Amino acid sequence: MMRLFHAPGSCSDGIAFLLEEIGAEYDVQIIDLKTKAQLTPEYRAQNPKGKVPALRRADGSVLTEFQAIAFWLGRAHPQTGLIGDDLEQQARMLEMLDFLVGSLHMRGFTLLKVPQKFLADPAGQAALQAHGRAEVEKGLAYLSERLGDQEFLFGRLSIVEGAVFYLLRWADQGGLPMAENLRALLARLRARPAADRALAHG
Repeated sequence: MMRLFHAPGSCSDGIAFLLEEIGAEYDVQIIDLKTKAQLTPEYRAQNPKGKVPALRRADGSVLTEFQAIAFWLGRAHPQTGLIGDDLEQQARMLEMLDFLVGSLHMRGFTLLKVPQKFLADPAGQAALQAHGRAEVEKGLAYLSERLGDQEFLFGRLSIVEGAVFYLLRWADQGGLPMAENLRALLARLRARPAADRALAHG
C-alpha cells in the first residue's frame, strides 16, 4: 500500500485529490508543519528535503516533489485518463505543472502567505507580500486566459488539476480576485467526490 506524507491545507491536498481520483489504495501520515514535524529525524528519513508532499510507494521507495508525484501517478494509472496520450501532451502537462507549482505557488503564494520566512523586518515583509500578491494575480490571469471556455485546462480532467485544486482553494480562501471561469472550475473540482475524500484527511 502507498503512504502519503501529508500536511492538510498545503499543496499535498492536490496529491490527495489525485490519489482519490485514481481510486488508489493508500494511507496517510499527517505531517504537522506548525510543529515543524517535517524537520524531525523520523520524517527526514523518509524525505531528507524536509517538505511535503512525499509518497511512499508499494515497493517502499519514496517519491518527492509535486510535479514528479503527479506525473508518476498519471503514468502508473493510464486507465484513468489523467495523463496525456502522447509525449507532446505529457510535456505540456509538465510545463503547466511547473508554472503552477514553481511560479504561482512558490513565487506568488509563498511570499504572500509567509513573508516572515524570508525577512524579519515588517516593512520588508509588506513589500514581499505585495510582490507575492502581484505574482498571484498575474498567474491567475494567465490561468484564466489559458482555460478559456473549457471545463478543464487540457479539455478533460488531468494531473494538472491536482495543482489547480489547491491553488484555487488558496485564492478563494484569501479573498483574491478570480475570473468567473476559474470560479466555475473550482466549483467543478470541489463538487467531485474525490475532493471531499481528499479534504477529509484534515
